[in-house]
Parts: sequence; C-alpha cells; structure tokens
Amino acid sequence: MNDAIPPSSRPVFRELSLLVARCLLGGVMVVLGLSKALHPVDFLKILQQYGMTENHVVLNGIAAALPWFEIFCGLLLLGGIAVRGTALLSIAMLVPFSAIVLHRALALHESMAIPFCAIRFNCGCGAGEVIICHKLLENGFLILISGLLLTTTPRRWCLRPEMFQRE
Repeated sequence: MNDAIPPSSRPVFRELSLLVARCLLGGVMVVLGLSKALHPVDFLKILQQYGMTENHVVLNGIAAALPWFEIFCGLLLLGGIAVRGTALLSIAMLVPFSAIVLHRALALHESMAIPFCAIRFNCGCGAGEVIICHKLLENGFLILISGLLLTTTPRRWCLRPEMFQRE
C-alpha cells in the first residue's frame, strides 16, 4: 500500500487528483480550441495539408466545427459535467489526430532522411510549430488522462444530475 498518504485522506487525495486531471485536460482543450477558432483560415490550410478529403464542404465543416466542439468539451470538463462521456469524446479526437500526425511525421522522416525527433511542423493542434516527438508524447499523456477520467467516477467538484433532484 501507499504509506505516504494516510488511509483517512486517500479518498480526498484521489478526488483532488481527478480534479487536477480534469482541469488540465479541459484547460488544454479550451486553449488549443480557442487558438484554432480564432484563426480558422490557418487551421483550414493545415487540415488541407493532411489530405484527409478532397471534398471542400467536408473540410470546411471540420475546420469550422472542430475547434468549437473542442472548446465545448473542455468547458464540460472544467465544469465537471458529463466527465466520463467527455473523456470518451476526448479520446475519440486525440487518437485519430495523433495517428494522422504520426503518419505525416513518418512520411517526412522517410522523404527528408532526418532523425524522427528532429521533425518539426505545425500539426494543427493550435500550438504552432511543434517538435513531433514532444507532441506525440503530450497527446499520449492526454489520452492517458482521458482514459483515467473515463474509467473513474469522480464524486466531488462535479455537477451531477442527482444534485438537482428534489427530495
């Protein structure tokens, strides 16, 4: 067992850890979503570089909706609303994004014959040009946090439906 934390304070420590994880993930989603939402043309240009689709309507729809959806999910996490469902949506956004970034980085690694961790480009996350190894590690960490929030049920500092029921 963990002797550093007394048994009486373990539930509080657990809930506080979940609060920090929730706020970290929610804050990152809001900040990066706002960065994309405030510069939609730049975000659209980056999405075009990935070659996901040739359909301009679909691409414009993704560029217009995704940043606001990311902000919405971040705000839900910060407010403690639908934490597990929002964590699942976070995973559903982070895993494909990470795979697309990895695919592009591997293509650049092959074509330019430079070390993988030396590859830098604007991946479209909202943080500008990033070192891809760092970005993939960051995304892996955010996926782990999302998985933690998905598999646990935080009780404190969250809005829950039972809070609004009359007795």
